[in-house]
Amino acid sequence: ATAIAEALSDNGALTSLTLQDNDIRNEGAVALASALRVNLVLKTLNLYRNNIRDEGAAAIAGALRVNGVLTELDIGRNQIGDEGATAIAEALRGNAVLTSLDVGVNNVGPTGATVIAEALRVNGVLTQLDLGQNDIGDEGTKALASALRVNGVLTTLNLVGNYIGNEGAVALASALR
Repeated sequence: ATAIAEALSDNGALTSLTLQDNDIRNEGAVALASALRVNLVLKTLNLYRNNIRDEGAAAIAGALRVNGVLTELDIGRNQIGDEGATAIAEALRGNAVLTSLDVGVNNVGPTGATVIAEALRVNGVLTQLDLGQNDIGDEGTKALASALRVNGVLTTLNLVGNYIGNEGAVALASALR
């Protein structure tokens, strides 16, 4: 991943990169994050199932704060927990271009979902969010429901397999009315 990241730093043509199932881990994510800080053309990055943890997610989040072109990021099926989700949420607060984010099948709990929900209150561009197969429960769902009341741009939300009980379902249903 380091060699690819170095090439991406200088590449002016590649707009989509899929590195799914390559076990790049945190080291590869950190290297790619450095490239994202200077790459001016990459719009889609798929890092699905690469054993990326919170450290790698935080590095990518740092790149999202300054990258003005990446519109789609898939970091699903990694090992990202609440710490990584928090870093990503902080980046979403100021990112004005990312429209699709997949953090499904990770280890995001209620705390991570809550900070992502807080970011959704101020983010005006994200239209697709996948938090499926995490463990956000009722608490995380209620936070997302509250954010949906003020966010007018999110059109697709995946919450499959998140242990959402009646409390969370009622809050979500109420927000969707």
